[in-house]
This record gives sequence, structure tokens and C-alpha cells, in this order.
Amino acid sequence: MQVADDQNKDFAAVEHVLQCYFEGLYQGDAEKLKVIFHPDVWLKAPGVRRSLVQWLNDVDKRPVPAHINQSYAFQILAVDVVKDQAMAKVHCPIFEFDYIDFLGLLKEDGKWQVVSKMYTDLKGQ
Repeated sequence: MQVADDQNKDFAAVEHVLQCYFEGLYQGDAEKLKVIFHPDVWLKAPGVRRSLVQWLNDVDKRPVPAHINQSYAFQILAVDVVKDQAMAKVHCPIFEFDYIDFLGLLKEDGKWQVVSKMYTDLKGQ
């Protein structure tokens, strides 16, 4: 069935974007992250708003988790794909933080990209 095949391909493509997100965070690779985010995305947490440019600059300036022997414990908790849109809930323990991120993705021109990111630190509760 073509519809099921397309859905499986889209789900796999979204999972690939999420794995690139994890790798980019872990390796401190702003260029890898830049590719999977739409340029007009804003990253939002309670009381915090950052543009993609601001966030990528922060990634460039901070220590690299892989270089300081942090464990790689990122996890996909949930993914919902509906046609050309997806929502992912991911767990991103990094440095002293324990983030849960909600990433909204859209498929445009055949390419999946993150168009929204909301995040919170569970340790801050």
C-alpha cells in the first residue's frame, strides 16, 4: 500500500531529524543543527525566547558534551506524524539540565525541518 509506505518513510525521516538533533547537541555541532531547523524558528521556554541564531551561537560557545565525557542519554519519547506535520516529545539530559523538548516539524519541499521548539528543565520544578 502506497499510503502506508509513505507514512513509514515520513516517520523514518522524522526519526532521522531527531537523531541529527541529538547528535548535534552531543557533538556541539551548530552546523548539523542549523540544517534541521527552519530559519524562522524560535526556541521557547517559560520566560525565555531565543532565535535560531542566538541558540546556535550558544551551542558554539558552550563545552561539547562528547568532549567532557557526558553520557549520551537522549531519548525519543513520542512521535506523532500526520501527513506533512509532526510533533515529537524528546528527553535531552545535557550538562546539569534534564530537558523535555516538544519539537514541531513540517515537511516542506520534500524536507522535514523543526519549525518550533518548546523546552523545560525537569530539575527546575
